[in-house]
Amino acid sequence: MSTASTRLPEGRYGRSSDARADRTLKVVGAVLGVALLALVGYFGYHYVGESKISAEVIEFDATKDAVKVHLEVRKDAGASGYCTLRSQAENGAEVGRADFRFDGDATRIDKVVTLRTTSLGTTAELLGCHAD
Repeated sequence: MSTASTRLPEGRYGRSSDARADRTLKVVGAVLGVALLALVGYFGYHYVGESKISAEVIEFDATKDAVKVHLEVRKDAGASGYCTLRSQAENGAEVGRADFRFDGDATRIDKVVTLRTTSLGTTAELLGCHAD
């Protein structure tokens, strides 16, 4: 006894609806992938390429009423802006916050700044830098 096949002959009646749906999904997936890649590239360019001033905390020394912070600032020549620092106590409460300006023609600035605090600060955190 043989079993009769219920499949249609291949290529005789055109593409099945599943093949069309698969092709549509591939096209939509490719378009969305390219759009996502372009969006990531756009934000990456503006974050890295457009940044005119950035800084890094090298070290800090906390005393009873101040925190001395060694900053390394990198910026475009002639650009000016400021960096915001904050210090927190051991319990997480903010005990000091200040903005420090950086301008001039130098592209790299090593500077020790003093952040005044209301009590002993245990951290020195760079919140960010902004160009004017």
